[in-house]
Amino acid sequence: MQNEFTLLLRLALAVVCGAAIGFERSKRQKEAGIRTHIMVTLGAALLVIVSKYGFIDVAGAPGINVDVSRMAANIITGVSFLGAGVIFTRGGYVNGLTTASGIWTTAGVGCAVGAGMYIIGICATLMIIVIQIILHCSLPNPENMPIAEFSFRTEYNIDVVGDVKECMNKLSINTLRLSVKKKKDDTMNIEIIARVPQNISPEKIFDSINERCTVSEFSIKI
Repeated sequence: MQNEFTLLLRLALAVVCGAAIGFERSKRQKEAGIRTHIMVTLGAALLVIVSKYGFIDVAGAPGINVDVSRMAANIITGVSFLGAGVIFTRGGYVNGLTTASGIWTTAGVGCAVGAGMYIIGICATLMIIVIQIILHCSLPNPENMPIAEFSFRTEYNIDVVGDVKECMNKLSINTLRLSVKKKKDDTMNIEIIARVPQNISPEKIFDSINERCTVSEFSIKI
């Protein structure tokens, strides 16, 4: 049986790998950060260690059938539910898929470290971090922009919608959904769900729209 000190080193290494992956995610203000990734790798490593060595005293005994791979296989199923928890929809659009897949892969890192495959676990950690950074910075992916919900009231005019869409295009805002509700006081309430570049402030959005129409009751949530 493995020395318990060696097993503790595996757990410590799993924590370091999880923290490294979680640090990159937390810098982007993702739902799952350092603590979540640490718990995933630590838990996965612990369960793999228990799966490998926890039943060694009864393995091979008459009448006892121990499947050491069963616990490790169930880790993937369990973590899949955890990853699904960070996937959410807003206005019919899905967010959190990359974070969810990262959590699932992080569990694999913990399994590798728990099984004693140190080089594989460390290299996988580095690959995850590098891939996240490179693809986030280099690909012109609109999904890298946060989703914002904003609404405002203005005087009713059928031309306002076209003016608002033109403002969005000039600010490089990717409009996902735009809805208009006419009020009884001859005003209209416009609600917009869009992906907004990080360098565009709410004040800039307000000023741009207010140049085309008189805006009241403006609110935004990112």
